[in-house]
Amino acid sequence: MIDYEILRLLWWAVLGVLLIGIAVMDGFDYGAAILLPFVGKTDAERRLVINTVGPVWEGNQVWLILGAGAIFAAWPQLYAVAFSGFYLAMLLLLASLILRPVGFKFRGKVESAGWRTVWDLALFVGGLVPALVYGVAFGNALQGVPFRIDDTMRMFYEGTVWGLFNPFGLLAGLLSVAMITLHGGTWLACKTTGPVKARAAKAAVGAGIVAVVLFAIGGFWVGHIDFYALSGTIDPNGPSNPLAKHVVMAAGGLLTNYGRFPLAMLAPVVGFAGLIGALLLARGGRRPKLAFVLSSLGIAGIIATAGISAFPFLLPSSIAPGASMMVWDSSSSFITLAVMTGVTVVFLPIILIYTGWVYRVLRGPLSVEEIGKDSKAFY
Repeated sequence: MIDYEILRLLWWAVLGVLLIGIAVMDGFDYGAAILLPFVGKTDAERRLVINTVGPVWEGNQVWLILGAGAIFAAWPQLYAVAFSGFYLAMLLLLASLILRPVGFKFRGKVESAGWRTVWDLALFVGGLVPALVYGVAFGNALQGVPFRIDDTMRMFYEGTVWGLFNPFGLLAGLLSVAMITLHGGTWLACKTTGPVKARAAKAAVGAGIVAVVLFAIGGFWVGHIDFYALSGTIDPNGPSNPLAKHVVMAAGGLLTNYGRFPLAMLAPVVGFAGLIGALLLARGGRRPKLAFVLSSLGIAGIIATAGISAFPFLLPSSIAPGASMMVWDSSSSFITLAVMTGVTVVFLPIILIYTGWVYRVLRGPLSVEEIGKDSKAFY
């Protein structure tokens, strides 16, 4: 039988994989939307950009649903704080996500340049805001969030939505926007032709440079952030009770795991290498598919870096460090995690196989001429 400790560690890793899946699979259509006003100079070119993601964006959001569902089921206390404490931020995120399907569906309903410009702007906002909010959320998780838990396990968030947009949170948000824009640029370089492809590659280079610089600044910054450390011991097989431990602040605590586990350095190395490789290939206009793969690896490395840096903390509290949530004291019960593991083993491969089949069927670039030949079949 698998130990409770192993199941908790497994679901921490699964959560990380799902977050990477959201950023990689949903990220390129966010990035394409961010670049829409810049790489599409005419209505036909903007239609081309939209139709590179049109057949797949809804399926990509399965990863977002899986991520939210995994947090709800595997880490209910984390879900309670994140989805209630960050209520206004989540409302902003949902409003921007609602703009996306409306923009896709409504844009072509009226033959009017003004009408289409409005929905192009809606799609741009629907790509930019989620990328920014996700990054800001990660930045705040690495600093600590102002929540507390009373002795009846009720959770109280004492921050404001504007407090989330602090300097480090904004840095993380801008890094997220830059890497997502790079990802979208490499996607468009794979899926378009002609001037749109050239502009997308150029935009990917610029976004990649910004992402590398911001990631480097962030790496230097985290070395000077006091982070949280467990004082004493905790039973990794014990019951979930965030109040049953003592937490202290430690200078440079976000770097501790890299000293303990040297292999953890692979995460930031992959992050840097992926970003740099993607922007170099985009600059030369060569092998756009490889550039897209490297961009995906860069995103995976950056998210893994954040997770490894904070481990074993999931969400530390800046006002009540003892209430900070850790992998070992914030999970669902053993039986819940065991059942979820069995379900995941069955259904995750099905999702991956189906996704792979869809992308294989839809492989190859689009062109303005192709859309013009069969306008009714496209957005």
